[in-house]
Amino acid sequence: MPIRKLPDAPPSVHLLGPTVFLVALGVGMGESYMWPRLVLLFGPEIRWLFLIGVTLQAFVLLEMARYAMATGESIFTGAARVFKPIMWFFFTIAILIYIWPGHLSAGASAFEQATGVPWQVTATIGMLLVGTLFTLAKVIYDLVEKILGLLIGLLVVGTAIIASLVGNWDDLSSTIAGMFAFGFIPAEAHTAEWFPIIVGSIAFAGPSGMQQMWYTLHLRESGAGMGAHVPKVRGLARAGVEEERSATGFMFDTDDPEELAKWKGWRRWVTFDAILLFWGITMLVTISFTVLARAAARQNPAVVDELRNGEREAALLAMSESFGSVGLPVLGTVFLLFIALIGLNATLGLFDSFARGQSDMAYTFIPRTRKFGMSRLYGYFLWFVITFGIIILWGGPADGPEAILDVLAFLSAFAMGAYCIVLLLVNNRMLPKPIRPKWWTNAIIGFGAVFYLGALFYSLAVFGALPD
Repeated sequence: MPIRKLPDAPPSVHLLGPTVFLVALGVGMGESYMWPRLVLLFGPEIRWLFLIGVTLQAFVLLEMARYAMATGESIFTGAARVFKPIMWFFFTIAILIYIWPGHLSAGASAFEQATGVPWQVTATIGMLLVGTLFTLAKVIYDLVEKILGLLIGLLVVGTAIIASLVGNWDDLSSTIAGMFAFGFIPAEAHTAEWFPIIVGSIAFAGPSGMQQMWYTLHLRESGAGMGAHVPKVRGLARAGVEEERSATGFMFDTDDPEELAKWKGWRRWVTFDAILLFWGITMLVTISFTVLARAAARQNPAVVDELRNGEREAALLAMSESFGSVGLPVLGTVFLLFIALIGLNATLGLFDSFARGQSDMAYTFIPRTRKFGMSRLYGYFLWFVITFGIIILWGGPADGPEAILDVLAFLSAFAMGAYCIVLLLVNNRMLPKPIRPKWWTNAIIGFGAVFYLGALFYSLAVFGALPD
């Protein structure tokens, strides 16, 4: 790679950054819907699996950032440098998994319960709104970062207020204690009906599936590390003014002590993101939702039987009723609208990430696509996923949005185990020795590969089961 100067790192303490995309996706339907459902069924002790999942994701975030900030390239390009079929594997996996509109559908389902508007109609309007917004944006990253920052702020404050109004100290203490009940797996969870859903929920503890890989593109787009030397992606309507970009990234001089000092500054910057912005916010939001779920189970014990009878929407309805019980009944409707907002929030991040990842791989590894430019490729993939999503909404699985979400979550575990292996190969083989990961970091990422793939294949081997 060409050698260029590494920019100076900004102060470690900051409010917004590329991690807002991971937070937006990490506190989506997994934390607001899937984990509260498990808590209702099995108790807060099941949350030790969430703690492991989200902590593991914080380490993955730091290691994904290592290659992206050192080179300005995505992890997909790094994977192709190791073995090009790996990159095509993820190109295919992204299409198979992320064209399913699970998050927005689940959010639209909550909107239907609040307003009576059919969820397919709301989800379709939501997708068209997202597509139009990104098409007209001058610089897509800047727009999405501002919108997601606002939505995350509403999410954190809103869930904390709701939980404090509905829950009590016992709910909070049992929620926190449940995170340390290591090894707790009730007999009912160890069944073909629920174990695959637990596997999917672990994948949805924090950013699921390939979202950590897409994070490397957001890092580059934000100008982090060597990403400062790479042009930004523009909206489709402004694709004609796109700057010329290199097909490869860049590297700084790792033998220069001044450059290494700047590198350590960037590592401190991204560590702050991983620990406080990502891990801290994700944990705070999910604790709030668990407190709400505990209060819902106390006020409406029948919700557990409803979930066991296959009524997937029962968890959200019970939490809505619980919130409504603290004052005006209209608060229950406010809660459902809040869930719909979470679905839209996650969809904004997910559609942007999918289009960004696919266009980056196509531009880099299919030379004939470069005549379109990165911004047009981004727009094409964006409208492809929107079009497919609308088709699925109106002619897809008859079981509705919650079923789409369960399948999406389970498939994500496979992608996450695979990218842990790729991360080990790329960071230890493609980076210069002075900036490679430590042995203990490699051990944690290796554990991640075993954790995700082990849980998934155990589910298939023992239960022969995907989510029903």
